Amino acid sequence: MNFTAIDFETANRYRNSACAVGLVKVKDGKIAHRYASLISPPRMWFEFTEIHGITFDDVKHAPTFDRLLPEIEDFFTDVEFLVAHNSAFDRSVLSKTCEYYDITPPDVEFRCTVKLARKKLGIYPTKLPDVCKALNIKLNHHDALSDALACAMIMLHIGKI
Repeated sequence: MNFTAIDFETANRYRNSACAVGLVKVKDGKIAHRYASLISPPRMWFEFTEIHGITFDDVKHAPTFDRLLPEIEDFFTDVEFLVAHNSAFDRSVLSKTCEYYDITPPDVEFRCTVKLARKKLGIYPTKLPDVCKALNIKLNHHDALSDALACAMIMLHIGKI
């Protein structure tokens, strides 16, 4: 199994307001690479600091997504799919952020560990902390790298059944 788990944190309700990303690349069923970065979003407005703890001061010197992309492009190549917990959210953040910077988004299928945890594992509720608890996966929720790593571990667990 070759895939990349991805998790974005956003500054506000705009889907192009990515302020952090976590990426975990899995090659041949093993975690091969991990990456995390803060991202400077297009606007200074931070509405979700209470959720993830990230403020404008934290990201004001971070790269914008278009400058970060060359560092992370490898996470989108030579993979069968991308996976995220509630993939519709992360897929739309990736798409809208790429659109904002006039970048063609990676042409890779997304899979959703929320749906897979329900269908393949019968886990309810399926919020990330609940699935991690059921599978005994450590989690620092809303830390982008921790969330991406947890998602990768969930996908690897599902791949074994």
